[in-house]
Amino acid sequence: MANAILIPGKEKRVYGGHPWVFRSDIARVEGDFTPGDIVSVYSSKGKFLAKAFYNPQSQISLRIMSLHDEPIDRAFIFRRVKEAVDYRRTFADLRSCRLIFAESDRLPALIADSFGDVLVLQCLALGMERFKQDVVDALVEEVHPQGIYERSDVPVRRLEGLEQLTGVMYGTVPDRVEMVENGVHFWVDVKEGQKTGFFLDQKYNRLAVARLAKGRRVLDCFTHTGSFALNAARGGAEHVTAVDVSESAVAMARENARRNGLEDRMDFAAADVFDLLPEVKKGEYDFIILDPPAFTKSRKTVGRAEKGYKEINLRALKALPRGGYFATASCSHFMPSELFVKMLRSAAQDANVELRQIEARQQAPDHPILWNVPETDYLKFYILQVV
Repeated sequence: MANAILIPGKEKRVYGGHPWVFRSDIARVEGDFTPGDIVSVYSSKGKFLAKAFYNPQSQISLRIMSLHDEPIDRAFIFRRVKEAVDYRRTFADLRSCRLIFAESDRLPALIADSFGDVLVLQCLALGMERFKQDVVDALVEEVHPQGIYERSDVPVRRLEGLEQLTGVMYGTVPDRVEMVENGVHFWVDVKEGQKTGFFLDQKYNRLAVARLAKGRRVLDCFTHTGSFALNAARGGAEHVTAVDVSESAVAMARENARRNGLEDRMDFAAADVFDLLPEVKKGEYDFIILDPPAFTKSRKTVGRAEKGYKEINLRALKALPRGGYFATASCSHFMPSELFVKMLRSAAQDANVELRQIEARQQAPDHPILWNVPETDYLKFYILQVV
């Protein structure tokens, strides 16, 4: 086994509990290795620090698997998968949750989502790629799915020297599967849908919206396949309009509405939300939901993203009447809570409204946040009232 020795002072990051070591932090690697191998990590003074995957091609060259000098093998992977699933057994519906959340479950760059009888797996790092079959076997042992489908069709894999992959990894997987969330039935396109097919991290935020939706006229922007819209309709909304730029997503949202018998109180539109909101008459809706995709995926574009977030929030606030409700989110780690709140304050000021906070929420607990790993804390969600 090769040894990676860090530059003096760079061990502080490891001591601080962060599982990434960057290529620029490594002084040298001693011994033979193949990219993706497990190596032992040492400080410049020769103190053992960790066992980690090593990929010299990636900027994140070391992904720590354990702070103990122990074998990283099939049995180790089985233990980690079991720990991840056992954590969720304490609170989650295992047929509608994220079973593995990468670094938060100490399985770097690995995602496993559960939709009904089917699991969707995504692997984004070379080291984890070596153990992918062990992960599949462990998941089969723990949750007994009908099938497991791979959605490693993410461009970031190129940074690890990996090709994009999709396909059945275990059992049988239909083109779409049915999942129940908060009592709402959804069809999930696990093979072609965005990311792994559905955004599980907003599960309890959708429930919070449903509690406030009764009797209200709701506009759900960036609806995808209707997740917030359907929760609001099931919560007793007078009427819900669901909007997304994707025709296929809107078609699936409409089908989901029919599946739940909610189509009589809903309508759907394929439109650009930035263009649609200025056309909304003030008071036409008394509850507007904004759940846009990430406007920034790097620090370099945060300024431009802030402007985009402000513009979309400003347009929504201008359309709401006094007493209206407003739910708004950002799923970008690079848009921290402080900056998001600052943006909301500025948008409210420009819209000449005052906001009363009802709830400030985050991602669901099946997407756990590690306090020593800020990258795991990414979702901001506020429910506010115009007063």
